[in-house]
Amino acid sequence: MQTDLKLQNINVISLKEAPIHLSSQIQPHGILLVLEEPELRILQISNNTFSVFGTTPENMLGKKLEDLVDPYQMEGIKAGLLQQNLDFINPTKIWIRKKGDEYTVFDAIFHRNPEGVLILELEPAISQTNIPFLSFYHLARASINRLESSKNLREFCQIIVQEVRQMTEFDRVMLYKFDEDGHGSVVAEAKIDALESYLGLHYPESDIPRPARKLFVSNSIRLIPDTNSQPIQLFPINNPVTGRSINLTNSHLRSAANCHIEYLHNMGVGASLTISLIKDQKLWGLIACHHQTPKFVSYELRKSCEFLGRVIFAEISAKEETEDYDYRMNLTHIQSLLVEYMSQSDHFIDGLVKNQPNLLDLTNAQGAAVCFGGNYTLIGETPKEEELNFLVEWLKHNIEDEIFYTDSLPSLYPDAIGFKNYASGLLAIPISQRNYVLWFRPEVIQTVNWGGDPNKAFEVNQSQGNLRLCPRKSFELWKETVRLTSLPWQFVEIKAALELRKAIVNIVLRQADELAQLAEDLERSNAELKKFAYVASHDLQEPLNQVANYVQLLEMRYHEELDADAKEFIGYAVEGVSLMQTLIDDVLAYSKVDTQAIAFQVTEVDTALQRALSNLRKRISETGTIITHDPLPTVMADSTQLMQLFLNLIGNAIKFRSDKPPEIHIGAERLEDEWLFSVRDNGIGIDPQFSDRIFIIFQRLHTRDEYPGTGMGLAICKKIIECHRGRIWVESEIGQGATFYFTIPAGGRERDRRNGRKTENHLFS
Repeated sequence: MQTDLKLQNINVISLKEAPIHLSSQIQPHGILLVLEEPELRILQISNNTFSVFGTTPENMLGKKLEDLVDPYQMEGIKAGLLQQNLDFINPTKIWIRKKGDEYTVFDAIFHRNPEGVLILELEPAISQTNIPFLSFYHLARASINRLESSKNLREFCQIIVQEVRQMTEFDRVMLYKFDEDGHGSVVAEAKIDALESYLGLHYPESDIPRPARKLFVSNSIRLIPDTNSQPIQLFPINNPVTGRSINLTNSHLRSAANCHIEYLHNMGVGASLTISLIKDQKLWGLIACHHQTPKFVSYELRKSCEFLGRVIFAEISAKEETEDYDYRMNLTHIQSLLVEYMSQSDHFIDGLVKNQPNLLDLTNAQGAAVCFGGNYTLIGETPKEEELNFLVEWLKHNIEDEIFYTDSLPSLYPDAIGFKNYASGLLAIPISQRNYVLWFRPEVIQTVNWGGDPNKAFEVNQSQGNLRLCPRKSFELWKETVRLTSLPWQFVEIKAALELRKAIVNIVLRQADELAQLAEDLERSNAELKKFAYVASHDLQEPLNQVANYVQLLEMRYHEELDADAKEFIGYAVEGVSLMQTLIDDVLAYSKVDTQAIAFQVTEVDTALQRALSNLRKRISETGTIITHDPLPTVMADSTQLMQLFLNLIGNAIKFRSDKPPEIHIGAERLEDEWLFSVRDNGIGIDPQFSDRIFIIFQRLHTRDEYPGTGMGLAICKKIIECHRGRIWVESEIGQGATFYFTIPAGGRERDRRNGRKTENHLFS
């Protein structure tokens, strides 16, 4: 039963997303022809040709447009079709040969669909009260004069519906505005007295699903003259060139979806005209005209309404942007003060919170938090720091834009229910990947008037094994109490937050530039030191080799003449030269570490470990060392340096062994964003007070007589890990062995060899 319910939900979603622009049906008040260019040969035609042409669609296929149109018009039509913008020839009055020499006048509308297929739509040039240009100019001028004298946006919207209704004489004209959440509301209405008012009612997003909204953007004016008419099929159904249904995105005659027709019937609508209001390439709203009985509107009148709507809507957009001018100017002033405060402060956060006005005033928020470097600076009413930690982690993994805002955080982040009284609304700007500025608004309980129950926006009927999406039948007032929401963030507040983000980033970058200059000076100094170390070490090798060679030659040549003390002294000299050469090699290795770790690659940690163990095989065998390890991952690293790291750590564990045979275990554990590795032994251990000192270059805790070495091994390990952006430390007690820990950031194609199970592999015993 549960599976069937899930499948039904999936089918409902697919029904709501159905591609309604791919259709093979049109409305019966016109004729549609699909033409093949450049000959303008008919590929498809609507199945209502007999009443106009006196012949069947089958007989029309293959004919050229010039066979139907007055030959004097064809030259102008062909010239117009060569233009990129076909609006210059739409509509064209053309005379179609009906029977013999009898012609019928049509309004011809040419357009190309998204696939570039040319489509011709013919509507009868019905005698209708058209508006001459001068009369239309006076009408538009009068409308604009009314707009200029109006006081607010609501009056603007009311004027536009009154003017459109005056031109079209529809029973009802509404201006429908979309909200940020996808729902919509009627913000203006002009109607006959007998109709119930829809003004102020909200309607759910499903009333105008996404496919329909896309079509409203592509085709800005849409007429359904008779909701009870039967659609006309195209012949053939599929385009013979593509073998698919024709894309009728830009078609005026395209038949409406059955669900939409049923929706109009439920509202008592016999005819509808819809004009799209586009702002910034998005559907801002609609002018919806409804009539109780069938009503045809000519193409010229539809275009006049569209033009008037666009002219007035341009004024609405301007009014919408300037209505909050004073507020925007106030926010701009606050923003400039905050930038000044930040520039004068040692740390930019002090400039945001320690002055008046402060961070809260920029967005009219009741609380704010600055998360920077893992620390929080709070002002006003905010969630607790522990709650903010989880919220910031959620933002890191879910938000990629320059700004994030919502007036219902609990609906997106359920944990926010626990602090709804402080943060039902959230506005957030990332300063970097880990640092944020957050503003909060508390819950405000509201009552929303809906045109029908939004929870029953549609019904799903199932008959003969098929699901069918049906619109609701009730549009009666339905009140909803909305909780877990705050007052919405205004556009000017969002824009002010974005501008502040730019200022903060610039200030942080400026401070970073100063640090970068210091780092550059330090890097130059380090580079000179490295060069000196390399040259000095290289130049020292030759005289040392000479000393060793001549001392050994001296012993060989005068062996019989040297007493025991002399031979012992020569041995000390050779041993000192050998130690000096080892020191030089270690200094060279130390100086090369960071220059070698430039391009990390996907590295199997197990492979690096095996290489290290191969180099230590003799010592492992001689000491009877037992080495085990966890399943090891794949990381982004330098394989040679990783091998050197294991070589030094395991070599030390063998060197500083106790009386027992050495037992060494290499562990690996995945943390949140890094791998934690460990090398644990059962050796002599380390006094905790020296846990930092042992990583310093040339530092030793034992004499060379006790344990040979240069004191460079752990310093090299530390430098290798730092080059990999990790950390290294030791935990130990005298006589209880030591565990060296180091981290490497997680990255690349990490794999666990045992599907996450920890098992021990005995490599050597």
